[in-house]
Amino acid sequence: MNLEEKHERLKEIIADLGQIVIGFSGGVDSSLLAQVSHNVLGDNAVAVTAKSPIHPQQELEQAQKMAEEIGIRHQFLSLDEELMAEIEDNPTDRCYYCKRKIFTHLQEFAGNWPLADGTNVDDLGDYRPGMKAIDELEVHSPLKEAELSKSEIRELSQKLGLSTWDLPSTTCLATRLPYGEEITEEKLELIEAAEIYLQQLGFEQLRVRYHGEVARIEVAPEERSKFFAEDKLDQINNKLQELGFEYITMDLGGYQTGKMNKSGY
Repeated sequence: MNLEEKHERLKEIIADLGQIVIGFSGGVDSSLLAQVSHNVLGDNAVAVTAKSPIHPQQELEQAQKMAEEIGIRHQFLSLDEELMAEIEDNPTDRCYYCKRKIFTHLQEFAGNWPLADGTNVDDLGDYRPGMKAIDELEVHSPLKEAELSKSEIRELSQKLGLSTWDLPSTTCLATRLPYGEEITEEKLELIEAAEIYLQQLGFEQLRVRYHGEVARIEVAPEERSKFFAEDKLDQINNKLQELGFEYITMDLGGYQTGKMNKSGY
């Protein structure tokens, strides 16, 4: 199928559901799903955003902004302490427990309405234990069912006028910690503050990985050259030490999706 055919298929899948509650982050995938669902179902489409310490404040603000841009009904669902208790030990299948907790609560919110997420066909190729929870809970994945890839989602988003079409990919803050490292709100706050600072300096695709006293900074390969000025290096080093890290390092390979999954640390 070409992109237009996949778009039509997506609309058919959503229309067949009749009503839909979307697990909504305001990112590239869920925003496209929300836009098409709103176009097809109107008020029978609702976007719900989970709110907890692992979700960056900027992501929550992005979700609110995109819901308003799309015009879809939107609500936040707070999970704070309950979700943290589920994942604080940070096992290698953390994402399974996290997704299961979040989508169980979303199902309770949805009642007899179908629940959907923004999984696409490219998500099937990475280590994603959360997919097991999605399958177990029988959550619909219309983008995957329509065989849309990430690049096609971006292209279709641009055609539909969504501002998210070129938005950098995001993940929850828990992905910044190595498996086995206890997840605490203090660590998540430290990571988030460091990432916000780097974004303010103009870096777009980035992660600050937590290794105890060490911050390992990943930026997109094409953005690495921005680091190499003495004043910039000093500025970043001093600020992240001020925030609470002792040693500041840069990952020479740059940002790569799933790098912590592949390395196992």
